[in-house]
Amino acid sequence: MREFRNARGGALLEAALFVPILVALLIGTLQLARITYTYYTLEKLMYGVARSAGTQQGIDFCNGQDPIVQAAIANALLDATGNPVVPGLTADMFQIQIERYDPVAQALSACDCSATGCDTSQGGLPPDFIVVSLTNGYSVQPVFWGFTPPPLALRPSVMVPYGGT
Repeated sequence: MREFRNARGGALLEAALFVPILVALLIGTLQLARITYTYYTLEKLMYGVARSAGTQQGIDFCNGQDPIVQAAIANALLDATGNPVVPGLTADMFQIQIERYDPVAQALSACDCSATGCDTSQGGLPPDFIVVSLTNGYSVQPVFWGFTPPPLALRPSVMVPYGGT
C-alpha cells in the first residue's frame, strides 16, 4: 500500500512540473497562429489591391493620389460590414510600385515616371507588373506569459501582372 501512495505522489509531482511547460507551448502555438493569420490576411488584402488596380483602365501610377488606386486601397481596408479587416492598418501604409521587364538585362526593374518609362499621361508604356507592399511593415505585438517580447514587423509583398490599358 505504501508503494502505491508514493507512486501517486510522484505522478502528481511530474504532472505539476509538466503542465506549465505544456501551457507555455500551447500559448506559443496560439501566438504563432495569430501572427501567421495576420500575415496571410495582409498578403490577401494586398493581392486584392494589386488585382483591383491592375485591371483598371486609365490609371496613373505616377500620381500618388490617383483616385482609382486610392479607391482600391480603401475598398480593401474594410470588410462588407464596414469594419476594418486588419486593425490599425491605414491607407498611407501601402506602397505601390510599378515594374517592367528589361529583356536586355533579363530582370525586373522599377519603372520610372517619364515619357520613356511608365507614365501613361506623358505617352509612356504601361508597366508589366504591380508590386504592393507596406511602407514600414505592419507591427504585431506577441504576448507571452509574463513578458512582452519586442514587436514583429510583418512585411508581406505581392506582385501581379498589369492587365489594364
